[in-house]
Amino acid sequence: MTQTRMPTVLQVIPALDAGGAERGCVDVALALARAGGTAIVASEGGRLAGELERGGARHVTLPLASKNPRTMWANAARLADLIAETGADVIHARSRAPAWSALRAARRTGAHFVTTYHGVYNARGPLKRLYNSVMARGERVVAISDFVAAHVRATYPFAADRIVTIPRGIDIARFSPASVTEVRKVRLLEQWGLLDDPRKILFLPGRLTRWKGQAVMIEAAALLRARRDDFVCVIAGDAQGRDAYESELGRMVRERGLEHFVKLPGHLVDISAGYALCDIAISASIEPEAFGRVPVEAQAMERPVIATAHGGAAETVIDGVTGFLVPPGDAKALAAGLDACLDLGPRYRAEMGARGRAHVQDTYTVGRMCASYIEVYKSLCD
Repeated sequence: MTQTRMPTVLQVIPALDAGGAERGCVDVALALARAGGTAIVASEGGRLAGELERGGARHVTLPLASKNPRTMWANAARLADLIAETGADVIHARSRAPAWSALRAARRTGAHFVTTYHGVYNARGPLKRLYNSVMARGERVVAISDFVAAHVRATYPFAADRIVTIPRGIDIARFSPASVTEVRKVRLLEQWGLLDDPRKILFLPGRLTRWKGQAVMIEAAALLRARRDDFVCVIAGDAQGRDAYESELGRMVRERGLEHFVKLPGHLVDISAGYALCDIAISASIEPEAFGRVPVEAQAMERPVIATAHGGAAETVIDGVTGFLVPPGDAKALAAGLDACLDLGPRYRAEMGARGRAHVQDTYTVGRMCASYIEVYKSLCD
C-alpha cells in the first residue's frame, strides 16, 4: 500500500543554540513542514527555536540535554506521550543522551527510530562504547560523511546494512559572492585593520582550539614569510574560554616576528564577508573532522581551499581541482601549498573557485540534504 501523506517526524536534540547538528535539525524540520509533513522538534530550547515556530514547525521544551539516568528515563515517557499525542511516525535522534530516551519511546509506541551520527565519538572503554552505540541502533543510521560511515561500520558492524550517508548541506544563497555587499567588505576590512592593505589575504576561520590547527598555521606563516611578503593571514575565531591557548597563539606570533603578517581578530560575525575578502581559505585541522564546514563554505564562495587530507575534507575538496590537500599537522607542506596557490595567479584561483562552487551546488546544498532526509522518513513509513 502506497503512503499518500507526508510523515510526522519528531526530532530530538539537546538544545537549539548553535552548531552543525542544530542547524541541520532546523533545516530538515522546516523543509518537511514546507513539503506538507508535520515537523516537531523537542529540545531544551535556544535561539533557533523561534525560527522553527515561524517556519511552520513545532518546538516542545524538554530536559533533553541531561545525562542523568533518572531524567533520561523520565524523558522516554515524555517522548512516548508526545508520540501518542502527535501521531509521530518517526522519532529521529541527533545526540546520544536523548537518543537513549528516544529509543525507549520508539519501542513503547512502535514509531520508527532514526539516528544521525554527527561525529566520531570517543570511546576509551567498554561502557563509553556501549553508551555511544545507541547512535548505531536506528532503523536508518545517517552518517554525515563517508568518513563517519566507515567509522560506524568498523565500530558497530551490526549496523552496516542500515547506514545511509547524507552529507551536511549549506545555504548557497547565503554563501554566495553575490550576496556580500561592498559595505560589508569595507566594514570587515576596517575591523581587521586591512582597509588600505594590498596584500593577499589567507583566511582561517573557526573557534580557537588546538585541534583546529591555528598553531600549525602560524608556523606555516613563518615559513612562508621567508619566501615572500605579499600576504597577511587572518585567523578569526572565538576562544570560547580557551584563554591560555589564545595567549599562546599571540605569543607565537610575537616570537616569530609575525605581527605584520598574522592577525588574530577574535570572534567573527560575518563569515561570508571573510570568505569574500580572502584569496585563499584554509582548514588546518590536525584531527579529522566528521564533515567540516569551512572547505564547503569557502568553495561555495568561489575561493580556492587548502585543507588537511583527512576526515570530511578529503571528500569535500577535490585535490588540484577545487583546492589542495596537505598532510595534517605539517607546517612545511601547508606553507608550500599556500606558496604554490599564490603563485597560480588571480585568474587561475578564480577558475578554481568557480569549479568549487559548481561542486558544492552539485553535492552539498541544504535542499539536497533535506530531500534525502525526507526520503529516508518516507521509505520507513512506506
